[in-house]
Amino acid sequence: MANSEIMLGNAAIARGAWEAGVKVSAAYPGTPSTEISENIVKYPEVYAEWSPNEKVAAEVAIGASMSGVRAMVSMKHVGLNVASDPLYSVSYIGVNGGLVFCVADDPGLYSSQNEQDTRLIGRSAHVPVLEPSDSQEALDFMKEAFELSEKYDTPVILRTTTRLGHSQGKVLLNERKEIPDRPYERNMAKNVMMPGPAKGRHIVVEKREKQLAKDACTLSVNRVEKGDAKLGFITSGIAYQYVKEVFPEASVLKLGLVYPLPEKLIRDFADSVERLIIFEELEPFIEDYVKSLGIRCEGKDIFTLQGEYSANMLRERLKGETIIKTGRDVPARPPILCPGCPHRSTFHVLKKLKIHASGDIGCYTLGAVSPLDVVDTTVCMGASISMLHGMEKAKGSDFIRDWVAVIGDSTFMHTGINSLEDLAYNRSTATVMILDNSTTGMTGHQDHAATGKTLDGTEVPAISIYKLCKAMNIEHVVEVDAFDTAELERVVKEETARKELSVIIVCAPCALLKGQKFPYKVRALSDKCKKCGMCLKPGCPAIKKNEDGTVTVDDTLCNGCGLCTQLCNFGALERYEI
Repeated sequence: MANSEIMLGNAAIARGAWEAGVKVSAAYPGTPSTEISENIVKYPEVYAEWSPNEKVAAEVAIGASMSGVRAMVSMKHVGLNVASDPLYSVSYIGVNGGLVFCVADDPGLYSSQNEQDTRLIGRSAHVPVLEPSDSQEALDFMKEAFELSEKYDTPVILRTTTRLGHSQGKVLLNERKEIPDRPYERNMAKNVMMPGPAKGRHIVVEKREKQLAKDACTLSVNRVEKGDAKLGFITSGIAYQYVKEVFPEASVLKLGLVYPLPEKLIRDFADSVERLIIFEELEPFIEDYVKSLGIRCEGKDIFTLQGEYSANMLRERLKGETIIKTGRDVPARPPILCPGCPHRSTFHVLKKLKIHASGDIGCYTLGAVSPLDVVDTTVCMGASISMLHGMEKAKGSDFIRDWVAVIGDSTFMHTGINSLEDLAYNRSTATVMILDNSTTGMTGHQDHAATGKTLDGTEVPAISIYKLCKAMNIEHVVEVDAFDTAELERVVKEETARKELSVIIVCAPCALLKGQKFPYKVRALSDKCKKCGMCLKPGCPAIKKNEDGTVTVDDTLCNGCGLCTQLCNFGALERYEI
């Protein structure tokens, strides 16, 4: 008999992959998809890894599929941009063993730089897209994805969202299905995507897509729930839950396969209701298709293109209810760097020197906000280095003398290596700062190739970032302690003045790393305080200003990094051993 368990959506996806007989899983961590890999690594039958980036992860999974086993790759929505190159080609190739791309969208921008809609990429790449609406479906659809993949000889995208991946639900568990490896056979016409074979495979893809669209009308993941014929909804994913909560009496066409869409099923459902509403987060993907069929419907004219949907949105927009917020107003709490974070020390020095930073994706992006105000740009993984190079080539080397590129160690291993290679090759004179805090910090402390540990905790030789930089024939590569502010200031002045490419590797572990020990605390000596406010400038949340202008150190927050003691010229802050 099947057992049941309360599971996060991401954990249910991992369980579904295990039950489906997956043998290889690859990923790069990124909220809201990270926990998929952190759960799947617990199953010993599955080889699971953190790859350097999403493109490499996709290629690992594609290789495993081509060899004849079921494989998967996981990423957040912007990670699919990185993996799109192999995705578009493997769509033409198809699969041997089942192949699933698990992609987590982020409506509401909880931890992302944009709100892109993965369904659009599925359509553009001619890849079917499944979208579960709860934890049970996350497990079930994962198994269905592998069946569809092998039946139709196609990769399949399982699209989730932050709300689905991070909410919990009851899930029925079953045993693992052991899938025999499929034999590998050399097939140049199918597996080698150069112009000749690709032309033939494009025809195959078109036929496959038409067949899938036809079969979608009878697939169990698409279903009609008959109710009041006066009102009908077409919906999918987590939005389905909101419809059922607010309009339990309405008729609903719930789509589990959101690409390709089932034309006949949609036409029949539209004919059965008086008023048709499309309720979907992000882009009007379903709505545009329904309108293209000449069917009258409502959607984004009622609801928004931006942000996350909710049950309250339905109540307000369709029932005219005023949602009264209860409870006391809570002050806004914008994200800040943690007490003891080495990035704070780095940004304080840069701000003191009036240096602009071309920024990147990671905790250090918070250097853009007050009181640090150093990071001027953030676009995508690895862009900090490349963009600074572009600035120099556009405006000349003098323009970037008061600029640096800042990038984390994990992001450098992800995409920064190629960017730095470009600078070395094309004779840049920029200064690049690699903020090495020994982890992938923002997504929850995942390891990478420069930390010396794999996803399952196995210790391996760590790649030396210093040696990587030197291997590019960069003469000036300096390592410096993030909390030695005097030395860091000296190095930054020296390297930014140099009209040659240079790299500063700023080293100090993340304050929240597991096992990190803090032998010191800092206390305030109010009798010595001159109320100058120098210690408040870096914005450490452990230091608080009193009504009389003196400061207090919250020892429950303080990690004893000592940055504040270096800023006080009057001895009013004292570091002590605990």
